[in-house]
Amino acid sequence: MAKIFKRAFIALICFLLTLSGSAEVKLPQLISNSMVLQRDTKLKIWGWASPGEKITIRFAGRTYRTTTDKAGNWLILIPPMKAGGPYSMEISGNNRITVSDILVGDVWFCSGQSNMVLQMERVKEKYPDEISSAHYPYIRNFFVPTASDVRKVHDDLPNSRWVVTSSATVKPMGAVTYFFAKQLFNKYHVPIGIINSSVGGTPAEAWVSAEGFRGFEPYATRLEQFRDSSFFDRNVKAQNRQVPAPSGKIPQTDKGIDGPVKWYDTSFVPRGWHKFWMPGYWDDQGTRDLHGIIWFRKEIILPESVSGQPAKLFLGRIVDADETYINGVKVGNITYQYPPRRYEIPAGILRPGKNIIVVRITNTSGKGGFVPDKNYSLVTGEGIIDLRGEWEYMVGMALQPADRLGSGGEQGSDQNRINPQNEPSGLYNTMVAPVTSYAIRGFLWYQGEANTQRPAGYSRIMTALITDWRSKWNLGILPFIYAQLPNFMEVAYYPTESRWAELREQQMKTLSVPNTAMAVTIDLGEWNDIHPLNKKDVGERMALAAEKLAYGENTVCSGPLYQSSSVNGNRIIISFTNTGSGLIAKDGGELSQFAIAGEDRHFVWANAKLEGDKVIIWNNNIPNPMYVRYGWADNPEGANLYNKEGLPASPFRTDKP
Repeated sequence: MAKIFKRAFIALICFLLTLSGSAEVKLPQLISNSMVLQRDTKLKIWGWASPGEKITIRFAGRTYRTTTDKAGNWLILIPPMKAGGPYSMEISGNNRITVSDILVGDVWFCSGQSNMVLQMERVKEKYPDEISSAHYPYIRNFFVPTASDVRKVHDDLPNSRWVVTSSATVKPMGAVTYFFAKQLFNKYHVPIGIINSSVGGTPAEAWVSAEGFRGFEPYATRLEQFRDSSFFDRNVKAQNRQVPAPSGKIPQTDKGIDGPVKWYDTSFVPRGWHKFWMPGYWDDQGTRDLHGIIWFRKEIILPESVSGQPAKLFLGRIVDADETYINGVKVGNITYQYPPRRYEIPAGILRPGKNIIVVRITNTSGKGGFVPDKNYSLVTGEGIIDLRGEWEYMVGMALQPADRLGSGGEQGSDQNRINPQNEPSGLYNTMVAPVTSYAIRGFLWYQGEANTQRPAGYSRIMTALITDWRSKWNLGILPFIYAQLPNFMEVAYYPTESRWAELREQQMKTLSVPNTAMAVTIDLGEWNDIHPLNKKDVGERMALAAEKLAYGENTVCSGPLYQSSSVNGNRIIISFTNTGSGLIAKDGGELSQFAIAGEDRHFVWANAKLEGDKVIIWNNNIPNPMYVRYGWADNPEGANLYNKEGLPASPFRTDKP
């Protein structure tokens, strides 16, 4: 009996040890509550557990079983399903997981840089009704947090979740993707899942896999360097080390804070401050090459009725960082130039009579100040107070040239240190690869700004990216829809060269890849903002392309695209594709933004007229024309060639480099 008891005891201990050593079933971030699964295709459900563990899935009335491999990986294929739901899914092994509120519909993988990230919160003043009416329980959004790695492919995404769209949850959703999903859902009434995997300021090459760059220089060599541990340690890990300032220490003294009375305090009396007309840049108003900390101040008079009332302060955009005070109370701050300044003013801060607004701006490079043509106002219950006009300013601290970022000192050179999210494959490994087992309907892409400094070859990178992603998902030639760069920066009033135009040309060239479409946005930008607010038209134009590529609609989804040109005497005749119901000059005016040149390639503005679906170009001072350009500028204001469907023509040139 003692031997039997001993054996039983040992067996029990072994059993308990086996249980304690077993790994629980784990699911990837995407396989979670409220997910949308792709309809009409085989579905992969996968995860991790102990080696040799038996896995069972119960879903939509059917049961599926498998066993994990030696590494603990498991995968189950589910047959194609029609759109519908909600469903629940039960996954069991040594533990049991229930995934609830599952829909089956269409899933779109959306990627790029900041204009794909830009949230509905950023455009809430432009589209207040869209926010309040955003009740779309069949539209779900999965936002992928930023992560980068140049050395290995990750198995899973950073922590995130599916979010059901409502007025309470829509603000963090990407604006382009919201309007895209909304248009498709309203037309087809099929659940829409958006996976938004985007990072601001990143180049296209960061999103391509190592295999996608095989034989593609210089990226293949760069990736080979990252496999060298000594190179990686020397260059990548150095990114996290503290770098000394160029002259030993950047001056931190700020007169506005270090004095006996801080300059934002209501008891401070300004003496000798300079006049400043806001908005504008201080380099344009009496200073030269000034960087550092500059304080701005304005007094306004408010009526008795503001007492106890909240308000909202709009300070447009500021280059670069600001801290803003009202009546000595800090009401907001933003650390970089791109976000709009929209500060909520709690009740009790504003007072009847004199109120003081103080803005402390920190700038280390470029022109500092208040970006023109933005909203600068104080909104109270009594109305809107325009804050444009005369302010005062004083310099709190001026940087010496050697202390400025980008000046060639050590801090400037630090900008050239390796950042994994800007390197080839650095974002593919972490933010794309873990998604490739998740079935989708197609891709959305909004990127290019980060590649405008080297536009040549961008179409080759994009071709590699599209080919790579289609190969990794292995679902056929999935639709790939992308936005062309909008108009941006100052308007040139004569024909000029433009890297932004070159990048747009490269984007149009990418249309040679099968089953792709480009949404032209040359009319949707803002000269003073790399993040224009009109994301509704961008999303809806991309949805038009999806209707054609993914849903088989016989629709015009693009504006006119350059096809060919011919010379007839002193005139050049341009032919187009995607003319739709016909070409028009928008608003009925004369065609604009056409330039013409002879053999010397010295471009001058041209006359242009429509003849059917062709455009005739000439300038009487160019008797032997050879080349034409249209919309060839950073910001080709007045470019007005459209088709009758209301879609703009893409900029182009006939003088190929």
